[in-house]
Amino acid sequence: MTSQQPASRRTVLRGAALAGVAGLGAVACDGKGKGSAVPTAPVDLGSSGEVPVGGARLFREQKLVVSQAAKGEYRAFSAVCTHAGCVVDKVENGQISCPCHGSRFDAATGKVLQGPAGEPLPSVPVRVTGGKLIAGPES
Repeated sequence: MTSQQPASRRTVLRGAALAGVAGLGAVACDGKGKGSAVPTAPVDLGSSGEVPVGGARLFREQKLVVSQAAKGEYRAFSAVCTHAGCVVDKVENGQISCPCHGSRFDAATGKVLQGPAGEPLPSVPVRVTGGKLIAGPES
């Protein structure tokens, strides 16, 4: 008969910590948040001047990306990747990047530039009211 020794406190805590980290990754990229970044009510994003002409800006807290192709021509997209539901983390050189699996999207159109995402980022209505960007449906 073989006797087993109980696990040390360190072993138990290490296992719990690793399970917790793995769980955080699953929550961040579980896909349950897909589409949750498409506002159902108007969202004030602040000054329209915060989005450069010919560029784009990530509004991470609101899970939106807004681009301005030409002066006064704004487009907005969900910042939730269509592959696994992760929130994108940066906009550079006209591309929106997802940190989870490497998908890239065109900041001007939301179209997929590099997979694994197969669907473009959902478009979100955006307008300028009183010098402020307002995303989502009209109230």
